[in-house]
Amino acid sequence: MPSQQPAYHSLSDAIVCKFGGTSLADATQIRKVAAIVKADARRRYVVVSAPGKRHSSDQKITDLLLTCWHLAAQKLDYREPLRLIRDRYDQIARDLHVSPVAAPLAEMERELSRLAAYDPNTLATRDWMAARGEYFHACLIADFLDATFVPSGECIRFDAEGHLDVVSYANLAERMTGDGLYVIPGFYGRDQQGRIKTFPRGGSDITGAVVARAVGAAVYENWTDVSGLLMADPRVVKNPRPIGEVTYRELRELAYMGASVLHEETIFPASEAGIPIQIKNTNAPNDPGTRIVATRDATDGDIVGIAGRTGFTTIYIEKALMNQERGFGRKVLEVLESHGVSYEHVPSGIDSMSVIVADEQFQGRETGVLRDLKRVLEPDRIETYAPLALIATVGEGMAYRVGVAGRLFAALREAGVNVRMISQGASEINIIVGVATDEYECAVEAIYEAFMGE
Repeated sequence: MPSQQPAYHSLSDAIVCKFGGTSLADATQIRKVAAIVKADARRRYVVVSAPGKRHSSDQKITDLLLTCWHLAAQKLDYREPLRLIRDRYDQIARDLHVSPVAAPLAEMERELSRLAAYDPNTLATRDWMAARGEYFHACLIADFLDATFVPSGECIRFDAEGHLDVVSYANLAERMTGDGLYVIPGFYGRDQQGRIKTFPRGGSDITGAVVARAVGAAVYENWTDVSGLLMADPRVVKNPRPIGEVTYRELRELAYMGASVLHEETIFPASEAGIPIQIKNTNAPNDPGTRIVATRDATDGDIVGIAGRTGFTTIYIEKALMNQERGFGRKVLEVLESHGVSYEHVPSGIDSMSVIVADEQFQGRETGVLRDLKRVLEPDRIETYAPLALIATVGEGMAYRVGVAGRLFAALREAGVNVRMISQGASEINIIVGVATDEYECAVEAIYEAFMGE
């Protein structure tokens, strides 16, 4: 078992480490985590995920927990997935020579039994069950690291609207005021009724950022199975360059358009406090990774990355003297809102307006949306174009360089890609283009080669 961390002297130097499911999938990975934590005495706050997949055909613990819950709720036999969960934790505990999480597992089994009997007093809500993976694993890892376990359910709170309650920061700080090492389960807290509630996708990442803000950390290290962000999707661009440093704003643009290493909501607790985020690889801890900061020197490069998504539709609306009709844009968006459809971009001309919407929202509502747009707007022409892909070329350095847009569009022209939509904000942090889905990969490759090929 790793030795107790030396006493910590300066809170301003503290490092919060969050380790993902693949970093904690088995005892071998957990020993790597222990070595990383032990290598730097400033790493005193460890946020853990539930065990992830050990190999491609393996199952995540959280998925097994939810399978148990669904089976129990339908009065079906849940013993097999429960056995797999128990065996997994028992194996990790044996390999690490620590106490198994037998008591928490017994508690979960009791709650499942009550759920299967439709006991209205059961604690086993879906969120409660989903969060057990982090809870069990934090108990086990705290034992292995000889650390203090900090219960997220007693510290992290959600307000009436389901958002993080700021009291969470004070609660966490109060529980972690002494010397030594602390282990915190990610992914969950409690709502105003005292029920376990989970964060959305990327919940353990968000917990790590919340803890970092609570303790005033110098850095929030997010440990995963990749060595940081890449400048483009490696499934599209062969061997894209790594991103060394990126701002919070740039990351949000990239994450929204598909870069998936770090969920976009994760950055807010850290960015609001100006805490840098460092993405690191548990399996290659000496790799520099990607550093996410509030500001950076953007004068030495045009872009930091290219990201994109498929699955969009353009609603094209044309009407003579549209620009003189007050409230036209508002009417368009009100129709979309009435059908539960949000918009992505709204490029417009004097007598025309295009609204880009995600297919996952638009499909099944298309007939009603178009009918109401025709009724409310009385347009001269209304059509839809699909399938569409959006590609964002992102970089605060674009504001310092003349001809960036020309370079991008020249690359697309040379590649024979037809641009169907263009959007660029006044901040000049990104240029978004819409192209036909079957030209998406060609477009990404062409843009990357234009900026990074030399």
